[in-house]
Amino acid sequence: MIAKITQGGGFQGVVTYILDKKDARLLHGEGVRLKDRRATIQDFNTQSKLKPKITKPVAHISLDFSVQDKHRLTDQSMIRIAQEYLDKMGYGNTQYIVVRHFDTDHPHIHLVINRIDNNGNRISDQKEKLRSTKICMEITQKYGFYIAKGKENVKVHRLREPDKSRYEIYSSLKSAIPKSKNWLELRVQLQNSGISTEFKKNGNTEKIQGVRFGKNGYEFNGSKIDRAFSYSKINYQLQQNILAEQISPGHQQKPGQTQDLSDVAGATISYMRELSRLMDRSANRDKMHSKEKIYRVKRQRGREEGRGL
Repeated sequence: MIAKITQGGGFQGVVTYILDKKDARLLHGEGVRLKDRRATIQDFNTQSKLKPKITKPVAHISLDFSVQDKHRLTDQSMIRIAQEYLDKMGYGNTQYIVVRHFDTDHPHIHLVINRIDNNGNRISDQKEKLRSTKICMEITQKYGFYIAKGKENVKVHRLREPDKSRYEIYSSLKSAIPKSKNWLELRVQLQNSGISTEFKKNGNTEKIQGVRFGKNGYEFNGSKIDRAFSYSKINYQLQQNILAEQISPGHQQKPGQTQDLSDVAGATISYMRELSRLMDRSANRDKMHSKEKIYRVKRQRGREEGRGL
């Protein structure tokens, strides 16, 4: 179970949105009339006016469950889970409604909550998302709901930028790293997928301390794409790939050749240095071409001015 939290300034828009969805099912409500939409919105607005200086009294939270748990989630069980979540989040003393949607494969409900409680006090949203993540995990473990591993259940077509580009890089790295024995090979594979690779150096030294990947105009540190894709972890995996090839049954070891990992590391470092040198030379060449172009333009302008043009 995961939660997505947003804040808003008016109840009419969000209540209308969640109730207008095809097959939307109003499951439960507290502190508001449910006989019609207008009455529900009016009750939310009336209580929010107890604290008129609060510009965003609306909390809109969706609780999403895995498709693997679809058969277990009845309307009643969803109401029970929603109430448990709200109590743990500190929303036990305020107005809310619970609405179930059926427009996706995975089961989910929408909660509209008044941040102004029944006593006219504003409910704190301090560290709300952090608290919500912890509570979602507690509820997931309590009821034995399915826990997805990593990014396996991400629906790429629903992602927006920059998350879309980040996930595309993640997917390409996951596929390319096991097939690469050094950074040069990895860089070529990523280039074929439209992904750039840039090393971060330590000050003015040649020591590499990080790596960034870019696509569609967005750039990310390797560790921000996934913890497994930091510079040091990718580097270690590339070394392991070389070692695995050397000790594989089909590999013919040359006379005098060893399987010392330090030799593998040295070879990988040499590849990285060569890659860094080529990248620097390419960058310097681009700068020189840019300067030459500027000089040619200035020289042409000077000639035109000299001819009185």
